[in-house]
Amino acid sequence: MTRSDLVARLAERFSQLTQRDAEFAVKTILDAMSEALARGHRIEIRGFGSFSINRRPPRMGRNPRSGEQVLIPEKLVPHFKPGKALREGVDTVDTPGEATATPAVADTPTT
Repeated sequence: MTRSDLVARLAERFSQLTQRDAEFAVKTILDAMSEALARGHRIEIRGFGSFSINRRPPRMGRNPRSGEQVLIPEKLVPHFKPGKALREGVDTVDTPGEATATPAVADTPTT
């Protein structure tokens, strides 16, 4: 799903929102999330997952053309960890060409 798909789905689901309002809402949320991560904050959305910043320490790498060693500097990278509800929801979804995962709880009542 792309950003424009998300805007279209939001405008479709909430008829009182125009396409422009839905686009503004999505942009505002994503900008707020980006700013929070840039400040080093953690974002947690219950039932969906959490976003945080991971530190990649400096390391030695190789230039593939010359083979010489190159120092790769430290990096801070965003990291997403899905929540339990999202992991379980994705695990039980039918995907084309694959077998359906069996749910953890049986649908038939026990008597």
